[in-house]
Amino acid sequence: MLSLQALVDDPALELRVLEAGEPGALEARALWLHNTELPDPSTYVREGEIVLTNGLWLAEATPAEFVANVCRAGAAGMVFGLREQTPRTPAELIEACREAGLPLLEISIRVPFTAVTEAAAAIYTEQRQGALVGLVRRGNALAAAISHGAGASGVLSVLRREHELPLAVVDRMARQLAAAGVDLTADQLRLAAEGLARRPPPLEIDLGEAGRASMFLVSAVGDIDAALLCLRPITELSRAEQDALEQTARFLSLEVAKQQAVQAIEQRYASELLDMILSGPQRAAEVPDRLRAFGVDPDGALAVCTLAFADGETLPGIAEAVTDFFLDNSTAVVVAAGSQDVVAVLPWRQPADELPELAGRLRDAVRKRFPGHRPVVGLGEPAASAADLRRPLVQSREACQVLRRRQGGRPDSDVATIGQLITYRLLLGLHDAETLTGFVNRVLGPLRAHDQRHSGELEHTLRVFLEYDAQFGATAAALFVHVNTLRNRLAKVAELTGLDVARTVDRVDLFLALEADAMRQSG
Repeated sequence: MLSLQALVDDPALELRVLEAGEPGALEARALWLHNTELPDPSTYVREGEIVLTNGLWLAEATPAEFVANVCRAGAAGMVFGLREQTPRTPAELIEACREAGLPLLEISIRVPFTAVTEAAAAIYTEQRQGALVGLVRRGNALAAAISHGAGASGVLSVLRREHELPLAVVDRMARQLAAAGVDLTADQLRLAAEGLARRPPPLEIDLGEAGRASMFLVSAVGDIDAALLCLRPITELSRAEQDALEQTARFLSLEVAKQQAVQAIEQRYASELLDMILSGPQRAAEVPDRLRAFGVDPDGALAVCTLAFADGETLPGIAEAVTDFFLDNSTAVVVAAGSQDVVAVLPWRQPADELPELAGRLRDAVRKRFPGHRPVVGLGEPAASAADLRRPLVQSREACQVLRRRQGGRPDSDVATIGQLITYRLLLGLHDAETLTGFVNRVLGPLRAHDQRHSGELEHTLRVFLEYDAQFGATAAALFVHVNTLRNRLAKVAELTGLDVARTVDRVDLFLALEADAMRQSG
């Protein structure tokens, strides 16, 4: 590194320190050299440059004035070159540098300034060569870590051999892919993901108690998919550290792309498993092999847990939080994330009454990961084997939906088995898709045919009427129609379907048909 001390250490330059300046000034990084004889060189001297001068300005400015101008430019120090006319450095110049805290060196009359420039160029060349060698060596180590399957953690360990920095890799789904020297909280992961979502992403983000972190972007599949976070502000990182972080981020792109591909395949396989289970006998033969692929024994008893947030918000990283919980408990599991919930299928050898205790611990783990949100867990009855999974899957999802709809639930009521929450949706869910489709078509088919021919709104009117608990006035107001118009439409519904909304039994059939249709579309 170019500095005043590095020049002093070169005996060929015959430099002598007259004033050391502020503590550490001699060792501070210098930008370059600037040779000047102007009385006021402040306009041309860049901050961090070393000023070389023979003192030809002494006829036009005092040493104090010249030093003040040099300091105003932010120079790193001064080298005064002796000559026959000035065989000694003026005492006034030494005193002015002492008062200003500016380092002052004296160079022998036998050594020209060009020798100082050549020495500085040699220092820069050696430094650049060292940096390039380090870049190649680090690149080889990073490539080896990836090719040997060390993962993102292995990539970070390569970087930390040279620079002991607190590091983490976070993707835009708020997942911590790797960390070294730091363990981010759920809130900090969320802040990092929010930073990644900004366009353009910032160079630094505020992580609350952890302070400001530098962000080095990782592009996996043509977009910014993750970031290498260094929990230090960019201003506290040396140029060498920044270069190393940028190089590591480029190698992480390969690892992040691989991880995302694996996760996408796993999620697709897990989601397909749910489709197989819900399809009933048609795809039942495929379920055991799919369970085995995730390490779950299809021949033993199985349990199904469904988790969602009561506030209805779908947060990134929920599936990972559920997976981590079961892995921490050494339990093989299939975790499938949907648009509204996360389903976990796992082996279950314990008594059924112990399942709520496990679900409670799952709820607590997710709540800790996502503070400020209320997770709820629905449970189905354990299945004897893979062939019996459809019933507990429907039960657990229905129980979860009921828990989500509850307002102001206590923590001890955020976990429930379907036996505690019998609802009409459970009864509908126990039927296969073909049966439900036939029921919906028989009840709603005539209404839809009429609406299509006449651009009518009979089905919508019926839906709103039932949502407003069969109150004519409230329904008419919501539809912006007269009550008589509403009555005429409901009379037409009765004519087409043979079901009269004035009769409780008929109204139940209409309501169930609408709900069954909604379940088919969402399922």
